[in-house]
Amino acid sequence: MKRAGIAVLALALGACAAAGDPAPTGDPVTACTEPRPQVCTMVYDPVCATLIEGGRADYASPCNACADDVVAAWEPGTCGDGDSAGGY
Repeated sequence: MKRAGIAVLALALGACAAAGDPAPTGDPVTACTEPRPQVCTMVYDPVCATLIEGGRADYASPCNACADDVVAAWEPGTCGDGDSAGGY
């Protein structure tokens, strides 16, 4: 019974990791795709997101950026130029 519980937990955690951060494509800017992430890990990997309505904002990770419907794309690192709208 204990092994079954561990197996279920491992599958659940694996599913969360699989749906985690979008993988970069080699291009410094990566577009967010549908479906948007519903749950993100607490990994801190800051990104600068390009907002659909214009402007940019810092987010804690690519997953957190793409989970926000106002984000169109992201690039590694913080925005760092004073144009940031605040991040999540």
